[in-house]
Amino acid sequence: MGKKKIMVVDDEESLIELVSAVMEEENYEVITAMSGEECLEKLKAEKPDLIILDMMMPGMSGREVCEKIKANPKTKDLKVAFLTVAKFSETGKNTLTEMKVLDYITNPFYNDDLKKRVKKMIG
Repeated sequence: MGKKKIMVVDDEESLIELVSAVMEEENYEVITAMSGEECLEKLKAEKPDLIILDMMMPGMSGREVCEKIKANPKTKDLKVAFLTVAKFSETGKNTLTEMKVLDYITNPFYNDDLKKRVKKMIG
């Protein structure tokens, strides 16, 4: 069986590099996208085991990207986790559950915490 694939979507290159390095250390294959549009375009050809998605991006927000992923029959079953500086209220957390988001990771994060959470989601 091949490596598990993770797509990291963020408009900040430094964050993409950091998350990619941490995930590659754990032997995951990493695909990156700098925008929601690029993410959706790449999903036409790629089927990652997990998408780590920034909430706040210019153009299309992480939430909009997630809604489009979940609305598409070809991608609706993909696992999505948000990586964000935002703190969620209980209402916000309920919305994430309704959107079928597996987890949200607050940035800044500890590398070990990120590794643990990703392992929990996709092994």
